[in-house]
Parts: sequence; structure tokens; C-alpha cells
Amino acid sequence: MSETNRIEYKRELTDSLEKEVIAFLNYHEGGIIYLGLDDKGSVVGIKDCDNIQLKIKDRLKNNIQPSIMGLFDIIHQIQDGKDIIKITIASGTEKPYYLKRQGMSERGCYVRIGSASEPMPIRMIEELFARRTRNSIGKIKAPRQDLSFEQLKIYYNEAELELTKQFASNLELLTEAGEYNYAAYLLADKNGNSIKVAKYAGTDRIDLIESNEYGYCSLIKATKQVLDKLDLENRTATQITSKERIDTRLWNAVALREAVINAIIHNDYSNEIPPKFEIFSDRLEITSAGVIPQGLEQDEFFEGYSVPRNKEFMRIFKDLEMVEHLGSGLPRILKAYPQDCFIFTQNFLRINFPINKQAAMKSTGKSSGKGTGKGSGKTETTILKLLSTEPEMTIPALAGQIGISPRAIEKQISKLKKGGKIFRIGGRKDGHWEVKTED
Repeated sequence: MSETNRIEYKRELTDSLEKEVIAFLNYHEGGIIYLGLDDKGSVVGIKDCDNIQLKIKDRLKNNIQPSIMGLFDIIHQIQDGKDIIKITIASGTEKPYYLKRQGMSERGCYVRIGSASEPMPIRMIEELFARRTRNSIGKIKAPRQDLSFEQLKIYYNEAELELTKQFASNLELLTEAGEYNYAAYLLADKNGNSIKVAKYAGTDRIDLIESNEYGYCSLIKATKQVLDKLDLENRTATQITSKERIDTRLWNAVALREAVINAIIHNDYSNEIPPKFEIFSDRLEITSAGVIPQGLEQDEFFEGYSVPRNKEFMRIFKDLEMVEHLGSGLPRILKAYPQDCFIFTQNFLRINFPINKQAAMKSTGKSSGKGTGKGSGKTETTILKLLSTEPEMTIPALAGQIGISPRAIEKQISKLKKGGKIFRIGGRKDGHWEVKTED
């Protein structure tokens, strides 16, 4: 495949990397840069990939303004038996992006035109700067400054990461004046944000039978609580045939998890309206505040072009492995549900997941996260097979392959570890699994 408006090939890491990245940041669709491929897309490979990835991250972090942390992914891949590096860049919301040493000028700003990165005209620079996002949660001062982050520190420790004394600055939780911003407020141990999960008896909002609020705590904790609640509601219908046991859930577990996290990460919190989740007798509705980012069409939205509204959250959710890669969530949803499940209004985005009628009629009321007997044994066998072939697979990746929640995967992993069937070598970020073979 040849280079396009969204794809750039490079044989090796060169001095022009920042220019190419800036061009994609300023382009409304973002883009992808491959290192280790020639101009025609033929694989030539990259040596010392680990060192190169560190250099790339350091250069992008320090040489481009405004900050682009949370707007790019660096992934090591193997193609034709050779190492290559894939850099995915999202379209930024604080355009124009520019080279730090050149400033906001024609020599510092670039934009993607066709398959080339061209200097940005002064008039375009001025227009983009005039439209630059002013109400982002990174620029809004937190309503209170006596914030604590013990919950966030616990989650980072669980991910084998450490928050240093400079974490607020490193994670961009401060305003330009050095005060906590609104992103910090939502991640703090105590805040005024609450996410509602409601359940109704019928197909409308007349007969409310259950209402839960998860919040007034770190957004990470609230997200996990919402995921746990909906996983519990996502009941399983079991059909036993002569050959196998077939489990069917009310909603596709992978698509549901991605939709929940997308709604929370990309919600427009500047108007203090949190996302909400409503369960009806025939569907699940997920509503988040905000519209498609400026410059992005619906077709491009459905193709997975990523424009993170809240890059601070995107970065932290990635650190904690609650999301995998930029733009990966929507394709997973569309694999299970059609585009017409999405409803766009002037101020909100809503997703409707219809209930699987077969599961609704035959469900036992038990969460599949607590599988036992043959179903649980089948899941264990599948996990062992996957880890035997791909020992570096993450819990979210296993959940996506098997079609159950990450929580259920964690329980199975714990059981396998206790049984001595698998072992972890190295840390969560750079380690791998070893499967014990039968003697």
C-alpha cells in the first residue's frame, strides 16, 4: 500500500519526525507513521526498537507544543519477520501544533496535504489559533484546590507504575498558572461528579425500579464501579447442546466495555454534565455530553479517526491499561452493533444497544463473570491456549479475544496462577506469561 493523506512511511528515525507528527496533529483525521518501511511500503526493518521507541517518545514530548501527551501511540510490530514501529497520531484539539524551537510560524507549523507535510500558511495559523479550544478541562481551574489523589496512586501502583511528587505536572493536571485544573478535580479522591446508572421496568422512563450513582470519587474508581454494575446486569443465557455449551449475554461484553469507557473519557465535562447509563426492558442507552469534534464528519467518526476530547484522561486510562490504542474502541463496538445504534444531537451523543432477546428470555440472572463448571473450564483452556501462542497478551486483549469482561479474565488468571498453571515473568508493562506444560 502506498502513502496516503493518513499514512507515512519512513525507513528509519530521521530529523523530520516532529514535522510529520505535527502535520497529522493539525490534520482533521490524524494519521499513522510507520518506521522500517520504504516509500513503497516494503519492509526493511528497524534495529534496536526499544531504544528507538524511547527516543521517539522523548522527542515528541519535548519538541512539540502544545503538549501532545495522550494524543499518540507508539507500538512495536513484527512484519515479514522484521521489527517495525507504528506511531498513531490523533487529530489534536489545540491546533495549531508547532515545533517548539520555531514557534507558531510557517517554519514551525505543518499540515498534511495529500501524502506530503507542508508548511502552514500564516492565515491558516491565525484562524486555527482563534478557534483553539478554550473550555477544555485542562484549562479550567478546579473549583477547589485542596485535592488529594490517594485512589489514583493506588491504581498506578496496581499497574506497577509510580506517581512521583511531580505527577500533577507530568500528567497535565495543572493550569498554566500552576493551579489544579478541572481534570485534576475529576480524578481527585473527592469531587462533585457522579455518574448515574438507572434501570426501568419498561421501554420508557416512567417506571424507575433502580437508580444508582457512582462518583464523588476519582473518575477511575467511578468508571470501574459502572463497569462492574453493568457487567452484573449483563446476564447470561446458557444453552446446552449435544456438542457444546453456548453462552449468550444481553449485550456484547467487549462492545459494552468500550462504549462505557468511550462515553466517560470523551464526555464534555466543561458544562458539568456527566455521562449516564439507562437500562430499559428492550435496550441499554449510553448518553454522553458533547458532539463530534469540529472538522470531523460522521463517516470519519465511524472509521475510527480519533480526536480525544480529554487527552488528560486518555493518557491516564492508557497508563492503567483501561484502553489499548487510539481509535481502537469504536471499531470494536461496530463489530457487534450497526452504525444506526448511534444517535447524534446538537449537544449529546447516545448509543442504543438492543437487548439480545434470546438471552433475555433464557437468562439465569447470573453474571458470566462468575462462570463455573464446564463454561469456566472452557474459558481456562482458551486462556491457556492464547497465552501459549502470545505470552505478552494483556488482560483487555484476552477479554476482547474471548468475549467476556476483563474482570472475569482477572478472576480466571488468578485461579490459574494459584493452580500453578501460569506464571508471570517481569512487570505488568514489559513482562510476559509462561504456561506450564504437562509433564
